Amino acid sequence: MSTQTTPSTAASAPPTQLNRTPLFAAHQAAGAKMVDFGGWEMPISYGSQLAEHHAVRQKAGMFDVSHMLNVDVTGLQARRFLSLLLANDVAKLAISGKALYSCMLNPEGGVIDDLIVYFFDDDRWRVVVNAGCAQKDIDWMQRVVNEHQLDVTITPRRDLAMIAVQGPQARELVWQIHPEWQAATEPLKAFFAASVGNDTLVARTGYTGEDGFEIVLPATQAEALWNQLVAAGVAPCGLGARDTLRLEAGMNLYGQDMDEQTQPAQAALTWTVSLTDTRRDFIGRPAIESSPRKNVFTGLKLNERGVMRAHMRVRTAQGEGEVTSGTMSPTLGVSVAFARLPEGVKAGDAVDVEIRGKWVPATVTALPFVRNGKAVVSAQK
Repeated sequence: MSTQTTPSTAASAPPTQLNRTPLFAAHQAAGAKMVDFGGWEMPISYGSQLAEHHAVRQKAGMFDVSHMLNVDVTGLQARRFLSLLLANDVAKLAISGKALYSCMLNPEGGVIDDLIVYFFDDDRWRVVVNAGCAQKDIDWMQRVVNEHQLDVTITPRRDLAMIAVQGPQARELVWQIHPEWQAATEPLKAFFAASVGNDTLVARTGYTGEDGFEIVLPATQAEALWNQLVAAGVAPCGLGARDTLRLEAGMNLYGQDMDEQTQPAQAALTWTVSLTDTRRDFIGRPAIESSPRKNVFTGLKLNERGVMRAHMRVRTAQGEGEVTSGTMSPTLGVSVAFARLPEGVKAGDAVDVEIRGKWVPATVTALPFVRNGKAVVSAQK
C-alpha cells in the first residue's frame, strides 16, 4: 500500500502541535529560525551558525536547553534505585552537588538514554534527561520503581527552565549579572553544582567542550535572565552551533551515535560503565558482560572537499562501517565525523567514505577534535 499523502488528506490532517520552552517568545523576538527538534520548536540559529560557533569558542554563547527534562528522584531508597538503574555507580557520589554522567540501559545492554545525575543527599537527587527520550525515560524509571517496590518518588520538573552559558568568558559574564552567585559557584570544579536559592541550580557542566555553566531556574524567571545575558554580550546560539560544537568536542548525541540497539562499548562509552562492585547487578550488566557487542567508535577527518553525514558508508581494511554523526568543523575547516567501525581499525588508518556515490579518502583520528577551544587534530591532509 502506498503511504503517499494525497492533497485532500493533507489539507484535512490536523497540524502537529510542537512543545515550546519558556524562552520561545525571546527566540521569536530575536528573529531565530525555528525547527522541529524531537517535538519541540527550537532555534536552529539566529543568523550565522558559524558566528555562533565561534562566539562559544572565543568568548561566550548561550543555549536554551529547557526542552531537556529535570527529574527529581526522592525517597528513602533513592540511592538503591539509581544504583540499579544506571550503568555508572552512584556510590561515587558522596559530596552534595556532585554530578555523574551515565547511561541508562535496557536488559539487553542497549542505551535507553544518556543522562546526568546530581546528588544532594541520600534521599534527594536530580536526573537530567534528553528531550526526545523524556517520557520514555519517566515511564522506564517508574516501571523499575514499581517492579522492585522501592520507596522512591519520580517528579518531572516542567516548571523549570535551563540555560547553558558556554565559553572562556561565560562564568565571568554570569557573575557580572549575578555577583551574589559568585561565592557559591566560583569554587565549583567540573561536574559540580551549587544551589543559589529560589529553586535555582548552577552547574559547571556543558555540551560544547568549553567551560561555563548550565543554569536551572524557575521557568517564570528564564526570559529575564536570557535578556540580561544578551545585554552583557553573551551570544544567543541555536541547535546548529550546538551540534558542531559537541561534535568537535567528541560528545555523543543520543539517537544518532547510540540508541537502544547500541551497547556503551559500541559508542566509546565504556568509561561510563562501572563494573568495580561485583555485587551491583545494575540493569543491563548481565548482557554487556555475557554478550558484548564490539566495534571501534572513533573520529574521521575527511582529506578532500565534501561533508560527511550520518549513515554514510565507511570502507576500511577490516570491513565496512558507518558514519554516525558528521559535519564541517568551523574550528578545523575540514569535515569531521564519528564512525562505528570494525574492530582492529585504529587512529592513523586510511579509510574511504562514500559521499554521493563517490569514495572519498579520510583518516581515522582519536577524539576529541577540539579541546578547550584548541584543535587537537591537525587539519592538514
